[in-house]
Amino acid sequence: INFFDSPLFLNRNRGISAGQRIIKRAFDLILSILSMIVLSPLFLIIAICIKAEDRGPVFYKQERVTFRGRHFMILKFRSMIVDAEKDGTSIPAGEEDPRITKVGKFIRATRIDELPQLINILKGDMSVIGPRPQLVRDMVFMTPEQRQRHTARPGLSGLAQVSGRRDISFEERRALDIY
Repeated sequence: INFFDSPLFLNRNRGISAGQRIIKRAFDLILSILSMIVLSPLFLIIAICIKAEDRGPVFYKQERVTFRGRHFMILKFRSMIVDAEKDGTSIPAGEEDPRITKVGKFIRATRIDELPQLINILKGDMSVIGPRPQLVRDMVFMTPEQRQRHTARPGLSGLAQVSGRRDISFEERRALDIY
């Protein structure tokens, strides 16, 4: 296709084949198992620090949407005070949010809070690479084009994260997740 004076290549993405899905899942399993073994001392240290700070639960669970619109509970290390979202609604945290614990500031800054998602990868809810899993409450606002992100298993990391997660707009992140 020519767009003004620039030729464009049209690629109709029909997804990956069954063989490619098997290879991708094997890659996810091997990488997540090896990562959990190597990072298990870090998991233990972070869990002890979270427990020591306020005696609350180590993990934070939140309902998200995965492949083909199925719901699952995403796991993260808890970085906020217990009952930070006691009314059940997720409130985005600012940089100096008083709900963020001391340990939480460190694990958020280093992205260590995301590591328990390796368990979600083992369970098959997520993949290593893919669009970030969507909050269930945001589904009502999504267009049919934006729902295309659910034709792939969500990932621990994806194009939006490596393209400057906090330095790009919400619309750009969403477009990269769909891509």
